[in-house]
Amino acid sequence: MKKKVLFISSTGGHLDELMQLSCLFEKYDYYIITEKDKANENLKEKYQDRLYFLPYGTRTKIFTYIFKYFYLCLKTIYLYFKIRPKVIVTTGTHTAGPMCYLGKIFRTKIIYIETFANTKKKTATGRLIYPIADLFIVQWEEMLTLYPKAVYGGSIY
Repeated sequence: MKKKVLFISSTGGHLDELMQLSCLFEKYDYYIITEKDKANENLKEKYQDRLYFLPYGTRTKIFTYIFKYFYLCLKTIYLYFKIRPKVIVTTGTHTAGPMCYLGKIFRTKIIYIETFANTKKKTATGRLIYPIADLFIVQWEEMLTLYPKAVYGGSIY
């Protein structure tokens, strides 16, 4: 029986990084969660019932973002208990935060990959997930000074 692994990230560059791991998908009973937007709707054709969407929200529209984030958290709870992953792998950002904390409460292993885009400063999600991650991977050696318990994994591109 294959281990259930959830791959989750927000859309855009974080999802691009996450999809670099697609060669691992078939080794596991995998699921993918990301934000729904026009750029990634085509993923549903390829991944079908293994892909779930969360609402897309941007912090630039703070009023609507608050409501969308609340809905995102509720849907996260629903999806966590529907999938019941043993491992959560994420490249961030805010979409993944609630899932990782919920997973940690229920003893799911958390693997976080800090974005390739940052070479000198911590991301907001990286700061939130670092204390709870079972494995925290950075893509730049310089980031090990910011995250001393991290593992340098090199670029996933």
